Amino acid sequence: MNSLLYQFFEKDHRRLDDLLNKATEKPDEIQLEHYQRFRTGLLTHIKMEEKVLFPAAQKANGGIPLLATEQLRLDHGALTALMAIPATLAMIKVLHYILDKHDLVEEERGGMYDLCATLTENQTQLLLDQLANVSEVPVHEPNPSSFVFEACKRALIRAGYDFDVLSK
Repeated sequence: MNSLLYQFFEKDHRRLDDLLNKATEKPDEIQLEHYQRFRTGLLTHIKMEEKVLFPAAQKANGGIPLLATEQLRLDHGALTALMAIPATLAMIKVLHYILDKHDLVEEERGGMYDLCATLTENQTQLLLDQLANVSEVPVHEPNPSSFVFEACKRALIRAGYDFDVLSK
């Protein structure tokens, strides 16, 4: 678990954790400046995994997706959906829950990052160069409409999460 590729993604997880923690360090208040940086960072991190890491690992695995990929992609859909709605304390609680589970699958020994790093070990520098050149995801203002909130809840259900249960 000390490969450069693993370290790259783990370091980005800690950066995102720090931003989210800063955004929520005051009880009952979300600091929007830090939260906005978190949103952009999270969506860019997902882009790096979806556009660079997962395809490279799948190619190195003979075109076969890794077992965890399906659930991680469902999680990415759920996390992306959460980024589309306004931040509330309930939403942040759900977000933390999903990120904790998701990051564990990626970072644990033998997890997604280990597998990807092992499969692509002869491409490490190429992948790091590609990751360094991934553009930041443009992020629109959150949408407060009930339609978007309901779509978000459906994305969470598809990934195996229930917003109403997790937000309590």
